[in-house]
Amino acid sequence: MQPRNMSMSGVVDLAALKAAGEAKQKAEQARAEAARTGQAPASGARLVFDVDEAGFQQDVLQRSTEVPVVIDFWAEWCEPCKQLGPLLERLAGEYAGKFVLAKIDVDANQMLFQQFGVQGIPAVFAVVAGQPIPLFQGAAPEAQIRQVLDQLVQAAEQQFGIVGAPVEPQAADEQEQAEAPAPAGPYDALLEAANQALDSGDLGGAIQAYKNVLSDDPANPEAKLGLAQAELLRRVQDLDPQAVRKEAAENPADVPAQIRAADLDLVGGHVEDAFGRLVDAVKRNAGDDREAARLRLLELFEVIGAEDPRVTAARTALARVLF
Repeated sequence: MQPRNMSMSGVVDLAALKAAGEAKQKAEQARAEAARTGQAPASGARLVFDVDEAGFQQDVLQRSTEVPVVIDFWAEWCEPCKQLGPLLERLAGEYAGKFVLAKIDVDANQMLFQQFGVQGIPAVFAVVAGQPIPLFQGAAPEAQIRQVLDQLVQAAEQQFGIVGAPVEPQAADEQEQAEAPAPAGPYDALLEAANQALDSGDLGGAIQAYKNVLSDDPANPEAKLGLAQAELLRRVQDLDPQAVRKEAAENPADVPAQIRAADLDLVGGHVEDAFGRLVDAVKRNAGDDREAARLRLLELFEVIGAEDPRVTAARTALARVLF
């Protein structure tokens, strides 16, 4: 196989790029609706919702792979809870999808109360990529709570690439316009040309074309996915697969060697192997090497797509080694 002819067959279907652009339009409409109704578009659940033991797996653990989940442990008899609860609910609305708030009545959910090791209420935790993080206990001042939430949102994005589904509140006179069908984007021709260049092996042309779109529309999902694919293929096009794998096997502590091998794993369709290799590199190392492995892992997540269950599992594994 000639390196320039390497394809992403079996990893990401190029047809998904077009679908991603259409999904973006639908997501934007859903987010506009969420700003009016208080619902989070990621899963259709509200930004603030009650959770019990039966629904904890789906409502908190699974959802935490898409958006940080803040948990408010409370009880009806707890006076400080009556002060903190409404404040957290208001902040969930203001943050507009950057986190969601799960409320757990400790009297009705003693098992969850014990599993989190809660010493007293109100107590506030977060779950990110399946991992619990203690935030604070007691009715803290609003300024302090905002600072904690800002740090949580930033850590979720920087450490795991989890950004939730942020929305901008809309004025009443803009709502009718938001409800109208979104017009076709101005980039269809550029994206089609970029996709064709990627499929034909013109990696330089594809990369530049995707970057041109992103310079005007930084959040364009089709261009982001295409750019991640093209950059991955360019990284591996001159590699000798046998030599790279031999070096990685003989030098498990060599992070650059593991990164190169992970790239080859992904191009070859061995997605779990690529993710597992980099999670292990993060676990084994510290400092710049650890950060390099983590960042490459996030880049490979972009190639596969956030909704893929293999990405969800890898985010959870990454969280375990980071916390």
